[in-house]
Amino acid sequence: MFKKLLFTFLGFALISCAKETQPKPSGELRLEYPEGKYQKFTSPCNFDFEYSSFAKIENAKNPCWYYIDYPKMKAKVFITYFPVKNDLDVHVKESEKMVYEHTIKASSIDTKSFNYPERRVFGNFYELKGPTASNLQFFVTDSTRHYVTANLYFNTRPKPDSLAPAIDYIKKDLLHLIDTFNWK
Repeated sequence: MFKKLLFTFLGFALISCAKETQPKPSGELRLEYPEGKYQKFTSPCNFDFEYSSFAKIENAKNPCWYYIDYPKMKAKVFITYFPVKNDLDVHVKESEKMVYEHTIKASSIDTKSFNYPERRVFGNFYELKGPTASNLQFFVTDSTRHYVTANLYFNTRPKPDSLAPAIDYIKKDLLHLIDTFNWK
């Protein structure tokens, strides 16, 4: 009996040790988002634009402030409107301050200016790279009466590699928003 058990155990030991196990490479979740389709949003605060149908617009605490919510990405773009009363430079400096406060964590900040004189739409678009709290920011103004600023935030820790597909998707949406932005 003991011999049978010993031979059985040795047989299983030889068979089970025949192939060397190899660790599986770690995989990442592949994030795919729908193709960009846009719908128009008209604010009672003298502007309109097109935004992604993948998102929804919600009112914020002030009458001319909005959230563009991307619930599946756990992201929100905060849009704020301010009337300009001979204080455009104050608003621009405040927007730039919000961007450059991230220099501690940002590996780079790319700035793109845009200028659509036929629609009186002027401003800057900022892309902050690295583990920053806000990855995309911009401001739009007509340079005399209106000023709109926007900031993208995720409801998660800033992990640039993990958030990159969502940031790229929302970046395209925000650039489309700027391209379709109009003052009333």
